[in-house]
Amino acid sequence: MGGLQAVPLLWYQVLAAVLFTIGVVGVLVRRSALVIFMSIELMLNAVNLSLIAFSRQHGNMDGHIIVFFVMAVAAAEVSVGLAILVSIFRSRETANVDDVHLLKG
Repeated sequence: MGGLQAVPLLWYQVLAAVLFTIGVVGVLVRRSALVIFMSIELMLNAVNLSLIAFSRQHGNMDGHIIVFFVMAVAAAEVSVGLAILVSIFRSRETANVDDVHLLKG
């Protein structure tokens, strides 16, 4: 049985770039607030994948530590974002960001 070959860093970076691009397209194209939040999470996870890949490549734990902070910020963003979304949905009965003009007087 042959030895296990390591996955090259380039593959991780290509996958992270594809995931980030899908997230950007989701934010720019979709109008549902839930889909926009999921796209932002996808972009954050693409950055996390990139940080972990570089951290493993260089043999240190700095990227892993930063990923934990990014995950904590993402969890806070999701909880606050969903609370705002539920509040808007209760008052306006829509989750479409085009229909919500909350800051208009």
